Amino acid sequence: MSFKVDELLKGYDLRNVRIGTIASHSALDVFDGAKDEGFTTVAICEKGRELPYIRFKSVVDEVLLLNKFSDVVDGKVIDYLRGLNTVIVPNRSFSVYVGYENIESRLAIPVFGNRYLLKWEERVGNYSYYKILDAAGIKRPKVFRNFDEVDRPVIVKLPEATRKFERGFFIARDRDDSYRKVRDLIDKGIIDGNALNQASIEELIVGAHFNVNYFRSVARNDVELLSIDRRIQSNLDGFIRIPAREQSSMDVPVRYIEVGHEPATIRESLLNKLFMVGDSFVGAVDKLVPPGVLGPFTLQLMVTPDLDVVVYDVSFRIGGGTNVYMGIGSQYSKLYFGKPVSIGRRIAMEIKWCINNGCLDRVVT
Repeated sequence: MSFKVDELLKGYDLRNVRIGTIASHSALDVFDGAKDEGFTTVAICEKGRELPYIRFKSVVDEVLLLNKFSDVVDGKVIDYLRGLNTVIVPNRSFSVYVGYENIESRLAIPVFGNRYLLKWEERVGNYSYYKILDAAGIKRPKVFRNFDEVDRPVIVKLPEATRKFERGFFIARDRDDSYRKVRDLIDKGIIDGNALNQASIEELIVGAHFNVNYFRSVARNDVELLSIDRRIQSNLDGFIRIPAREQSSMDVPVRYIEVGHEPATIRESLLNKLFMVGDSFVGAVDKLVPPGVLGPFTLQLMVTPDLDVVVYDVSFRIGGGTNVYMGIGSQYSKLYFGKPVSIGRRIAMEIKWCINNGCLDRVVT
């Protein structure tokens, strides 16, 4: 089932639109940017995780407290949010905790961006961002169907045993090392052997990593490059700070759990490639998953010593690293708007422009 946009917006008072999001991941950036543009905000919270959104009172106008995030698709909750003229801004927690099927078939609330793209963030199954990267002609790591095929260093990505919604990672030198590490991680309870069929086995690209945050604007008819950040991961971040002699004597599984982000810039001569990659990506999505990319998206990539750009992950919504730009604005945004703008504010600007110019139906699904 897909929703018709005119039905989703039916009865909405466009003079009093509120911006809401699942209160996790990058919600504070969304709320802060919405307030900068004069919107009222709604934090959709899960009990036990609501404190930041209650304490940061200046950016959250209303806290909607649910037993669990997925309750947002309950009929009474939907009616309540529609009564507030709410437009929901998706983030990773929205996808993970509400679920793709609920988002596509039950959530009768306007969603900023293309809700049908969110499921394409996965690496396995019929909906995989690999297909989009290939259609766009963008370099990506080689993918192996199973460990027997592995003939080079790889990074393996699969669900963790205790945190089912999170993707775990480990690096292996070759086929034999892959099997050894799988057995070791299963024995330690870090991964579940039953989840191996969901594993993505990728060629390990060694280079400098960047999360490049773009914005596909309907109002401006442009693909904007707004900011770049990098991940801080535990316990990788702490492990690499230990001298090599001590590292080699420690039997500590290195984890890649995302716990924060930091701003980054890239050499200016590479910006041309980043624009070309962004444009190609948007063009491919437009053809494969209409109405295409709407609003923010992130390409996680490596820059190799040969200055090649290799994309290894994709987000079709606001990225978690955008919080580092609240209050100060994204690095490159001033070059568009004459002032620094965060991704959260950029979303609010797009919604406001489309309300004022009659194109809101083109940026929500």
